[in-house]
Amino acid sequence: MATTITDGFCGTVGNTPLIEIPSLSRLTGCRILGKAEFLNPGGSVKDRAALGIILDAVKKGQLKKGGVIVEGTAGNTGIGLTHVANALGYKTVIVIPNTQSPEKMDYLRAIGADVRPVPAVPYSNPENFNHVARRLAEEIPNAVWANQFDNVANREFHEKTTGPEIWEQTQGQIDAFACAVGSGGTLSGVSRYLKSKRSSIHTECIDPFGAAMYSWFKKGSLDDVTGGSITEGIGQMRVTANLENAPVDDAMRIPDAPILEMVHYLAYREGLFLGSSAALNVLGAVQVARKLGRGKTVVTILCDGAGRYLSRLFNDQWLTEKGLKPQAKGLEFLDSMAVNG
Repeated sequence: MATTITDGFCGTVGNTPLIEIPSLSRLTGCRILGKAEFLNPGGSVKDRAALGIILDAVKKGQLKKGGVIVEGTAGNTGIGLTHVANALGYKTVIVIPNTQSPEKMDYLRAIGADVRPVPAVPYSNPENFNHVARRLAEEIPNAVWANQFDNVANREFHEKTTGPEIWEQTQGQIDAFACAVGSGGTLSGVSRYLKSKRSSIHTECIDPFGAAMYSWFKKGSLDDVTGGSITEGIGQMRVTANLENAPVDDAMRIPDAPILEMVHYLAYREGLFLGSSAALNVLGAVQVARKLGRGKTVVTILCDGAGRYLSRLFNDQWLTEKGLKPQAKGLEFLDSMAVNG
């Protein structure tokens, strides 16, 4: 049997499997495929952005030996940055909203990040975690701000890696790509590559409630923002540099109740223990498949595992406080799912 030896942590990022979700393929008459980004060595799709951003900063001479990488993040990008930094000889300071799961903060501390929790406030507030990170990077000697949201090295790395992998794994037989937006790097980078291969490939933004990207891609404005969501790391309120001119054809918005149902369904019926953003993406892929019709191949992103959200997604008390009670007995919830599409 042939084996591959990778070059440390960094050599293990990417080349993740493409997983078919059998029950959803049968349900829709399409191939529903998930890019298993939870199998990256740091456990999420954000390992790619982290590696791309750091390699770009080194190449440009911005990040020097013994330097410090500062970032504002909901957690996964910070985890990826810290793993890559540890592997390459850098340090990290991670600014994170204090509303994020305790598991992610514990993980960050365990791998040596200097974690700075801050109150969760809008981007317009100077105390927003992104602005705090930028100021810290200016104050700390030999530091760079990763700036995942507006650093296009993020989407460029997805355009160079994730997009080509999906194209090759489907042998070019892909009809649609759909995923949520955090920084916008994944949706934009993958869509740019796939559209360059065949412009007719349908691309779609899958938004939680409380975010503005649905409004942006549907109406060209950021005004239609309704409700809120328990999902972490996704749900953008502005057009980041990574999202500028992203070739996205359509958008939909999905509420929390079916997201939680899908988290539990995937765990108990498909053996896929995934976080809420991955469940949102899977729901979006199902809706896109229904829209396009039978016989299509729809690809989405399985962002991270559910282990980073145990105290929430599988905690009855926490779910009850949020008015959520997933049953995970079947797929009946798909037919009653309230979706703006």
